Amino acid sequence: MAQHDYINKKPGGKKAAKGKAAKPFPKFFAALTLVLISAFGYGLWYITQHGEPEVQATSPAAPKQAEQPKVEKDLPRPPDFIKDIKDHEVKVEVKKIESKGPYQMQCGSFRTYKQAEQMKAKMAFAGLIAEIRRTEGSNGVWYRVRLGPYDTKRGAESDKNKLERINIVSCGIWKWT
Repeated sequence: MAQHDYINKKPGGKKAAKGKAAKPFPKFFAALTLVLISAFGYGLWYITQHGEPEVQATSPAAPKQAEQPKVEKDLPRPPDFIKDIKDHEVKVEVKKIESKGPYQMQCGSFRTYKQAEQMKAKMAFAGLIAEIRRTEGSNGVWYRVRLGPYDTKRGAESDKNKLERINIVSCGIWKWT
């Protein structure tokens, strides 16, 4: 049985060629690196030698003057936010919104009283109490399911949103008649 030297084998199955030398480090890169390091060192030296001189607090030729302590003027007190918030009063102008009349919301109009009762029961699950009104017209008898009266349209919109959450989307808001 033949012994195989798996360590010296190159990938691809061929043995490494003997006698090939490794490539020498390129002299160009070594010279470039040396030049860059030298330029960086010279730049640091130049900055330290030619930078702005430090300004002295007192010039040696000028006579020393007696330093006078600074008189603090009445400065405003530092804010005490917690106390300020407790003592602060907010003034708000409240405008009265004129009601444009009572509103009603009709959610269905049915031919039979039983259908109207079913709609009224669904609305009761949303916490709203509806009424059924019988109306007669040129096309027969209708049973209308409606809510109201509402003083503001906002109140009617609020109830309409409650009904939309339980999939009653056929409601319309009108003036009370």
